[in-house]
Amino acid sequence: VRVLSSNAVKGVLDDLQPQIERAISRPLSIEFSTSTALKGKIEQGEPFDVAILVPALLDELAKQGHLVAESQVNLARTGVGVGSREGTPKADVSTPDALKRTLLNARSVAFTAEGQSRPTIEAAFEKLAIADAMRPKVMLVGPAGGPVAVAKGEAELVMTLTSEIVPVPGVQLLGPFPAELQSYVTIGAARSTHAKDPEAADSFLRQLTGSTLTSVLDAHGMESVE
Repeated sequence: VRVLSSNAVKGVLDDLQPQIERAISRPLSIEFSTSTALKGKIEQGEPFDVAILVPALLDELAKQGHLVAESQVNLARTGVGVGSREGTPKADVSTPDALKRTLLNARSVAFTAEGQSRPTIEAAFEKLAIADAMRPKVMLVGPAGGPVAVAKGEAELVMTLTSEIVPVPGVQLLGPFPAELQSYVTIGAARSTHAKDPEAADSFLRQLTGSTLTSVLDAHGMESVE
């Protein structure tokens, strides 16, 4: 089963892949990237069976005829968090003032240029009145590049979806954005209208909406949605 998936659920799917493959009696081939990049691939004719993206993009792809609208389900949601290199002192990000101090003290901050978290991050800069001060510190990176840059010591902090920070070796989660600045990203899934094996694709979707998925969400910085 060929899956095009948002990086937001990479840790979850990496954990569950062997269990899901046994349950559906099919191997999974999963490509991870940003939702925006994967939507572009689908529009260009990339073959796939299931897409795991933000719901707004799934809706657009369904209207274009690429996805079966009736198959669409919401899987989980995650907020934006802050991470630093493992082993360094843990800075405080628990309140707006604390986050502001941490960001102003940082030498560099990485986040994904096309990531779903970018609007929340830039809105936080504006609300904290530090947009100008942050501009020279910002390192815009490609899909999943922020945590890796921090692990390698190329950036001091990463801001991205919490679920993208937790599974990366060498990076520690400092915490989620304070509630006043937080915005959640929901991740959904749907079957391709051209799935090679629709029954296997639907079986995979059922695995993603049952207890198999919910049992591991918390460990990956995600939570269930209705």
